[in-house]
Amino acid sequence: MEKDVIYVTDDDPGIRELVAEYLTGQGYAVETAEDAVSLDRLLAARLPDLLVLDWMMPGEDGLSVARRLRAQPGFPPIIMLSAKGEDIDRIIGLEVGADDYLPKPFNP
Repeated sequence: MEKDVIYVTDDDPGIRELVAEYLTGQGYAVETAEDAVSLDRLLAARLPDLLVLDWMMPGEDGLSVARRLRAQPGFPPIIMLSAKGEDIDRIIGLEVGADDYLPKPFNP
């Protein structure tokens, strides 16, 4: 049976590695990207079963990426990660297309 694939996109290598290591330990196949350009390369090859996406990244930010990807019919679920933890930030993240919102810091 093929493992579910999760893409983790975050410009912080420590966060990327922590999340990827945890998810791999839970039996998922994980691919990582440091920004929207790297994520787009992964997406050109295959859609994931889940996308974990940082809000604040250099270049195209996570809000813009989520909005762009959510416009594609049938795009998989998106979990937004962000250091922005206010209620309004969560609302904005969910309104642009995230299915869930996880503020940093977090416990894996």
